[in-house]
Amino acid sequence: MVSRTNKFRGRSRYHGRGKKAGRGAGKRGGRGNAGLNKHRVMTRIKYMPRHWGMHGFNRDPSLRIRHTTCNVSDLANLVGDGDSVDLSEHNIDKLLGSGQITTAIHVTVEHASANAVKKVEAAGGSVTVDDGEEFGEWEEE
Repeated sequence: MVSRTNKFRGRSRYHGRGKKAGRGAGKRGGRGNAGLNKHRVMTRIKYMPRHWGMHGFNRDPSLRIRHTTCNVSDLANLVGDGDSVDLSEHNIDKLLGSGQITTAIHVTVEHASANAVKKVEAAGGSVTVDDGEEFGEWEEE
């Protein structure tokens, strides 16, 4: 049995395919993202709501504060034989509270999280937060 479209071959203007169906991706309105600013605008508004515009921000790299950190669990390796350690000598400026500590260690550091201070003091040690400023508090006249 002959198919319906074969009956139109050579007998009509569009050969049984309709006006645009024989031109690549004409019937579906283009391939890929074609037409997102023209005839597919509502598709973009509905399914890609954050497509237009800028979202969020990136802070200027000169204003970002990057800390070199150390966890409480790493303190035993840094102390060595003594019972105190100055983390600024190891180029570490922040102490974080991940891990466990069992020995009493006295730590001097620029910044420390509250959890880190709690764990070091629970083990019998102490944390001295030294921000490195010699002048003290600045006062406006």
